[in-house]
Amino acid sequence: MSRLKSMITATALGAMVLGTSSTAFAADKLVILLDWFVNPDHAPLIVAKEKGFFAKHDLDVELIEPSDPSAPPRLVAAGQGDVAVSYQPQLHVQAAEGLPLTRIGTLVATPLNSLIVLEDGPIKEIADLKGKKIGYSLAGFEDALLGTMLGNHGVSMDEVELINVNFSLSPSLYSGQVDAIIGGYRNFELNQMEIEGKPGKAFYVEEEGVPPYDELILTVRNDKVDDPRFARMLAALEEGVQYLINHPDDSWKAFIAAYPNLDDELNIKAWADTLPRFALRPAALDKNRYARFADYMVQQGLIAESPALETYATVIE
Repeated sequence: MSRLKSMITATALGAMVLGTSSTAFAADKLVILLDWFVNPDHAPLIVAKEKGFFAKHDLDVELIEPSDPSAPPRLVAAGQGDVAVSYQPQLHVQAAEGLPLTRIGTLVATPLNSLIVLEDGPIKEIADLKGKKIGYSLAGFEDALLGTMLGNHGVSMDEVELINVNFSLSPSLYSGQVDAIIGGYRNFELNQMEIEGKPGKAFYVEEEGVPPYDELILTVRNDKVDDPRFARMLAALEEGVQYLINHPDDSWKAFIAAYPNLDDELNIKAWADTLPRFALRPAALDKNRYARFADYMVQQGLIAESPALETYATVIE
């Protein structure tokens, strides 16, 4: 604000202060590194930004798409960004490795990962996958999910053939290269297959022996947890997700106004399918749920042991 000249009267000064109090000080900058290119999974963040909820809480939020999807958590841990959009399973691994990150909020509160087959194909039940080919893109966690789901139906990992199809999950399935895919998102791959005229059927990981977990979370550096910007960010995000749920059509318009290249059939369908999966209370933390999933990660050999929960997940008051 420029310096006021002494000739301004007290009355005029009072009026000026009242008229400009909300813009007298610049909003605090906050850099959020996304986990992937912008898509409907990020709707609460986009709505909070485009509908002014971040600004209402004096935040100037910048959303950055990563060139390397694995980089955001490590960049935030290194102080090159304020918040990383990440995944709960990834967080458990990072915490076990000693990466100084803490979960402070949730975007998507259910798994999106699934085991997908062709709807009109020969695989009707998971047990039918014995002796079949299963495509995957990322080894490790997806192997554990698949092993749990197969074992739940009396099939071992030795009784299936795993094929790395990179990120060509849906095409590898409807082209006949594989009989099933693990790692397909129920809000994207299923819709992509429907659009291609090859509808799929999903088996949901949380219904097949895998403890439920948060798909997308918000993480910050351990030593930055008390940064007052984060409480305001979460308050704005809660207002944003409430608006999103109450006004999905208007929220979609705001979303595609900001990202017009996403105005297509796939994203329209994904938008509708993702709405019920957003965390209505982004700052809330179910400690028992996180502890159960940490135990699962240990049982699956994905981590040797889990640190104390309070060292990598918290509730900001």
